[in-house]
Amino acid sequence: MSEQPQEQAPGVDEELVERARRLFSGRVDFLLSAPALKFLPDPVVPEVAFAGRSNVGKSSLLNAITGRKSLARTSVTPGRTQELNFFEVGGVLGELPDFRLVDMPGYGFAKAPPKVVEQWRKLVREFLRGRVVLKRCLVLIDSRHGVKDVDREMMEMLDGSAVGYRLVLTKADKIKASELDDVYAKTVAEARKHSAAFPLVSVTSSETGLGISELRAAVLGDAEL
Repeated sequence: MSEQPQEQAPGVDEELVERARRLFSGRVDFLLSAPALKFLPDPVVPEVAFAGRSNVGKSSLLNAITGRKSLARTSVTPGRTQELNFFEVGGVLGELPDFRLVDMPGYGFAKAPPKVVEQWRKLVREFLRGRVVLKRCLVLIDSRHGVKDVDREMMEMLDGSAVGYRLVLTKADKIKASELDDVYAKTVAEARKHSAAFPLVSVTSSETGLGISELRAAVLGDAEL
C-alpha cells in the first residue's frame, strides 16, 4: 500500500475526527435526485458537494466516508447520470439534518453527445453559482492519472463561481509510493494555480481506508463553516 505523503496536512484534529465518526455512524439517508434546479431541496442546511470525472471512484469514496456499502451507486444507472443526488447526514428522520452531501454528475464525457454535455454544464454551473448553502466542493482526482484537462475545466468553473474546493486523490493504493509522491506534488502545484482551491490535497483509498477518517472530519469541518 502506498504511504501518504509526509507533507500532507501537518496535524489532525482528533476531536473533529471522533465527532465525524460518531455523526456518520448515525443517520445518513438518500433524500432526492434533482435533474433540474427546480427540483432542488430547500436551502435550509449546509451542503458539501462531491465532483469528479467518470470512474474516479466517487461513489466508492462516498460509501467509505459514510461507512455504508451502497449509499451511492457504484455503477452507472440509466437516467440518473445527469442528476444532483442529495444525502442527509445527522438529525432525526422527519427533522432537519446537520448537513447534506451532494453527489454531482460525473464529468469527462468521452462519448456523450454535445447536448448532454451542455445540459450537464448548465445544471452544474447554475447550481454552483446560486446555491448559497454550498460550503465546499471536493474535486476527486484519480491517483493513477493525475489532474487532467477535464479536471481543470471543473476547477475553473468553481473558481469562476467563487466556490471553495478541496482536491482529493482517490485510489492511492493502486500505484507505487514513489508514483504517488510525484502525482501528489503535481496536484499540490496545480491547486496553487487556482484561486478557490484549498492548498492542502487529501490522499485517499476507499479500499484500504487510507485518509478516509481525516477526509470525513474535513467534510464535517467544511459543513460547520
